[in-house]
Amino acid sequence: MTWILGHILASGIGISLGLIGGGGSVLALPILVYVMGVPTKPAIAMTLVIVGSVSLIGLIPHWRKGNINFKKAYIFGSATMLGAFVGAKIAALPFITGSLQMLLFAIMMLLAAALMILRSSKKAGNKSPEEIDLELYPPPICKYCWLWLLTEGLGVGILTGLVGVGGGFAIVPALVILGKTPMKEAIGTSLLILVANAVAGFLGYLGQVELDWQLIGTFIIAASLGSFLGAYLSQFIDGKKLQRYFGYFLIAVATFVLFQNQGAFQRKKAANWQHGRYQVGIIENKKALR
Repeated sequence: MTWILGHILASGIGISLGLIGGGGSVLALPILVYVMGVPTKPAIAMTLVIVGSVSLIGLIPHWRKGNINFKKAYIFGSATMLGAFVGAKIAALPFITGSLQMLLFAIMMLLAAALMILRSSKKAGNKSPEEIDLELYPPPICKYCWLWLLTEGLGVGILTGLVGVGGGFAIVPALVILGKTPMKEAIGTSLLILVANAVAGFLGYLGQVELDWQLIGTFIIAASLGSFLGAYLSQFIDGKKLQRYFGYFLIAVATFVLFQNQGAFQRKKAANWQHGRYQVGIIENKKALR
């Protein structure tokens, strides 16, 4: 039953991508960790493979329509790939625990949820959906934005490597505002960058964690089938209206993740306190013997 439930939820990753064009990557990690019982670090590496594969499938129609700017993908993607690889290596450090990674992941979920809710609450008027989306982001503060673009790309990549989140909600506006890229072209280009990020982040984890390739394969199949279903349903359902409800759903999931890891931090604090008491006891015993 757990296996069936996990794969039904995995299809929801693809459905959300097909319906609202995003959100799938933030569902993969909690499904693997809290439903399938995969440890956090292997789950993040598996998420990168799953999200990268589904993004690659979603990239095909954009490539056919010519909505990919390979030059900007190379410039921005080189920074994000470096960041993703570095983020994966940082995740291997002893003080980067699974609980800390899940905490960062929950914060990213809350940020993505807030952006979705704000987008859905904006009134259209005479403005296009693209103009409404860009109003949520501050205007560029630099005269020459390429350096800023590379800096943001590095930051997004590090987060991708650390917590497995693709960062599409940050890549698209960066390409439009800083890279002066048309919205449709930015969306297609962002998918190519997400695939590159997933590859770089996965290479950073390779050899550090054990992966369940069978589970990865079945999750990719379920998510891919879900993306086709989502694309079909998008003809009848307004994805913009669904964004608000999906945003609230992400807030609920993020709250659950924070609650689950609160106990882990408390246990760590208690263990540190007990270890400190133990060390104090040893020192006192040595003094008494002297």
